[in-house]
Amino acid sequence: MLHLLAQAYLVDGDQAIYTTHGFLIYPIAILGAGATPVVAPEKNYTADVDTILAAVTNKTKMVFLANPNNPTGTALSFDEIKRLHRGLPGNVLLVLDAAYAEYVVRNDYESGIELVATSENVVMCRTFSKIHGLAALRLGWMFAPAHVVDVINRIRGPFNTNGPAIAAGIAAIEDVEHQERSRAHNTRWLNWLTEEIGKLGLTVTPSVANFVLIHFPQTKGRTAEDADAFLSARGLILRQTTAYKLPNALRMSVGTEEANRLTVAALSDFLAQS
Repeated sequence: MLHLLAQAYLVDGDQAIYTTHGFLIYPIAILGAGATPVVAPEKNYTADVDTILAAVTNKTKMVFLANPNNPTGTALSFDEIKRLHRGLPGNVLLVLDAAYAEYVVRNDYESGIELVATSENVVMCRTFSKIHGLAALRLGWMFAPAHVVDVINRIRGPFNTNGPAIAAGIAAIEDVEHQERSRAHNTRWLNWLTEEIGKLGLTVTPSVANFVLIHFPQTKGRTAEDADAFLSARGLILRQTTAYKLPNALRMSVGTEEANRLTVAALSDFLAQS
């Protein structure tokens, strides 16, 4: 969906905005359409409405915003999203990427459904890859104004999703119990990981998604790269974030109770030995 939107609405000479630590697909999709990616600085690893609006020019045609964001786990309130939308020209398409929306339990958050329903230049993209656990099926969906849906329908491949993936997606939507159980598990262990890793002396960016961003010192023997090697040797795989301009951090997904406890214990051992 993200690539299709870029192909449909961006041409040579256009600009599209994303934030400093935004999803890496955004600049790839923008460049693939022949347009120029423009980076809007974040504040405290969080997208900032004012810097996004300051980056808008007469060449801007699209704004990509992951909310919550990967890999920081931060999110903007619905009031801030609406403020962003009000500040954008009508010919700029606001793409809200709400891949992790199902995990958010904050009262001030809204995935974008209301704004899409009342606007002509906002779309919301969602995925079955996260809370539904169907990443390998590559299934996603978009809620958008009718004129945008019409354009995307005319340029997408005729068989761009397969039958088994669609059947699995329908079953996943109907399995409300699984979604509620997954959200409850995530909320419990997200809080636990944030607290326990913080006790070790490491900084954790407050997250509303299903992962935490752990920051490491630049001291030799205690860096994110050192920690990654130590954890990997124990079979604990975290995500390096160097490509996201976060070379001193690792992203840890919320796992099973066993995996969460093993990782915290391993981090404690790593810091003790180094």
